[in-house]
Amino acid sequence: MAKAIVGGYVVPIDGDPIEGGTVLIDGGRIVAVGAEADVDIPEDAELVDAAGTWVLPGFIDAHAHLGVHEDGEGWAGNDTNEMTDPNGARFRAVDGIDPYEPGFDDALAGGVTSVVIKPGSGNPIGGQTIGVKTWGRSILDMTFAEQVSVKSALGENPKRVYGDKKQTPSTRLGVAAILREAFTKARNYQAKRAHAESEGKPHEVDLTLETLSKVLDGELYWDQHVHRADDIVTALRLADEFGYKLVINHGTEGHLIADLLAARDVPVILGPLFTTKSKVELRNRTLRSAGILARAGVKIAITTDHPVIPINFLVYQAALAVKDGLDPVTALRALTINPASMLGLDDRIGALKPGLDADVVLWSGDPLDVMNRALRVFVRGDEVYHFDEASGEGVSKDRRYREVR
Repeated sequence: MAKAIVGGYVVPIDGDPIEGGTVLIDGGRIVAVGAEADVDIPEDAELVDAAGTWVLPGFIDAHAHLGVHEDGEGWAGNDTNEMTDPNGARFRAVDGIDPYEPGFDDALAGGVTSVVIKPGSGNPIGGQTIGVKTWGRSILDMTFAEQVSVKSALGENPKRVYGDKKQTPSTRLGVAAILREAFTKARNYQAKRAHAESEGKPHEVDLTLETLSKVLDGELYWDQHVHRADDIVTALRLADEFGYKLVINHGTEGHLIADLLAARDVPVILGPLFTTKSKVELRNRTLRSAGILARAGVKIAITTDHPVIPINFLVYQAALAVKDGLDPVTALRALTINPASMLGLDDRIGALKPGLDADVVLWSGDPLDVMNRALRVFVRGDEVYHFDEASGEGVSKDRRYREVR
């Protein structure tokens, strides 16, 4: 049955706000967005009264460890890093996600309906990422993009991890060498595979090199964990060398070379922004970086890097970035359409637009005002969260199987 969210202040992101607007949903997708008079609502549609609320698309955290690094579980719930092989391209975040960890309910409370879950940054090549909804009963129904990108890391993390093991890479030189060797092997593998196929002969499948071949072919993005400006430049040089689609993750010192990033049209998933300067790479971290990057022409998204920062604090980071110079319109785009488009997911998520998934959040007011909150959250048109005014607590739809007797 169709559902119509009516009477709210609709902020579609890819168009002008609509006072008293309507969002029409059917089959889990958005079918119409517009003024009440311009949307033909079926007679049998369920009406959702949004009067007095702001209606926005669900937010997106494009760099999270939700479900693979579980809140309150210690080592038993931490499957973020398989730090036994510097080249972990064959590793897949999906194999470690627990959808019952409390972070998923926290995400809904913060209006976050989609996340790109990534392996960690202990390896030069950490593994494959996945796009999931923040509500579902298992990873089977939560997944909307099985493969998005491959996570890689430059800088302190991999050199520390493998330096402690007294093996390569223990320096920035070694980390870059691991990446070059991996992509060179992938190129050779592609050539051998093509030759075998041209002669109708079988070839041995290597899961690591198959994954890197998809990066070289542009099927998967290269998510580069990187903080320092010189490491960001190394990321740019490697991308030039091998021709893959680069997305900077964290980009702590990106504002120092914003012009270089803008000139190359390289996007930045920025954050987390609430952390202390806990290591050398973070000494130039500032909330001003979002505004500096955006004004230079760099497409930005904002991340919590959950559980580094609780995922429900995503919008608060954007709000404080606005306080320090980021344009409010850009701030909302950095939580919605920007992360979707920079990872090739904007055909599913990121805006209130016909054809996209019906991930819709009703806010008590402007979400960039920290006094406002998500009141009702819809994922694929299904209401999965509401804020209970009487108890002062959020209530998520139960994920557990209920036996019918």
